Amino acid sequence: MKTVWIYLENGTLLEAKSFGADSTTVGEIVFNTSLSGYQEIMSDPSYAGQFVTFTMPEIGNIGVNEQDMESSSAHAKGMLVRKYQDRYSNFRAEESLAQFLIKHNVMGICDIDTRFLTKMIRSEGAMMMVASTKISDKDELKKILENSPRIEDVNYIEEVSTKESYLHTSGTYSEIEFKYEDAPTPEAKIAVIDFGVKRNILNEIVQSKIGVEVIPNDFKAEDLIEKFNAKDIDGVFLSNGPGDPLVLKKEQEQIKKLITAKIPMFGICLGHQLLSISHGYDTFKLKFGHHGGNHPVKNEKTGLVEITAQNHNYNVPDNITEIAKVTHTNLFDNTIEGLKYNDSPIFSVQHHPESSPGPKESRYIFNEFLSLIKR
Repeated sequence: MKTVWIYLENGTLLEAKSFGADSTTVGEIVFNTSLSGYQEIMSDPSYAGQFVTFTMPEIGNIGVNEQDMESSSAHAKGMLVRKYQDRYSNFRAEESLAQFLIKHNVMGICDIDTRFLTKMIRSEGAMMMVASTKISDKDELKKILENSPRIEDVNYIEEVSTKESYLHTSGTYSEIEFKYEDAPTPEAKIAVIDFGVKRNILNEIVQSKIGVEVIPNDFKAEDLIEKFNAKDIDGVFLSNGPGDPLVLKKEQEQIKKLITAKIPMFGICLGHQLLSISHGYDTFKLKFGHHGGNHPVKNEKTGLVEITAQNHNYNVPDNITEIAKVTHTNLFDNTIEGLKYNDSPIFSVQHHPESSPGPKESRYIFNEFLSLIKR
């Protein structure tokens, strides 16, 4: 393994080992507390522009395989792990994690104190960093970082969104037959606006008996309104995605038109945030975000606590209760996790009910979308 040098914007310089791409890369460092699912996390488009620090100490043991991809590529800038295991053991594995990262030009960093990094991020917040297998000089790394755009200055949606519309017909993964199920007969049809949608979100929607057409982020609201009026679609889904939602001005303008047209809509993560902004309530950045598969969320309707998967740095403001009812609340910090808008057929959640990786306690939310459409 080559040596890799890491410089953080708080002035910290660290040395570790590289098991991924040989490069010099700038991104935002966050931490993820999931115990499994490293491949799903690295191929989640929502992590574009970020280095993910894994609190799980052993990474790489089960290799990677094509079926567990959440998109067509790995989108994170890199991953930082305590111990990397190159010798994998799993009957579904097709290659090692290192081979996967090198193929997708993503950095892999190991033999580093991830507990120290996690505590630092919790204390000081998510921050920008640069990692290099080629440059060891602190001043040179600092200059590279200072001259690079921050994550909130980059529109990563343009990179991760589909360029052409397509139909998605796969259902959820069968752990008995080890394959993705065929689509059940749809009872409704929707357009999914792709800001970086995960494959398992699409799978869950299809499994809920909803037909899916995925469309690019540069959609025109007028086209969707025309399709809705012609009954070619019954609703719109706003997907997850990377980066700061406040920079997506064009998308916000189109969503405002969909809101005015009273089209049934459902949003997850970035989609949840864009609905808030499009209603006139700007999001704010959390100190270190929510990333992991073990976050307790209270369902305000049932009073039950759901353990959820999370991946976001931004949140909707508390005063949005002026126009919407809170349906879910994060029990770690009492931030808003779900909304039902008062005068529109629209609802959204901040967490990830598709549970990939993570618990499956919130999957019922996809069926609620079908119920909303039917009403």
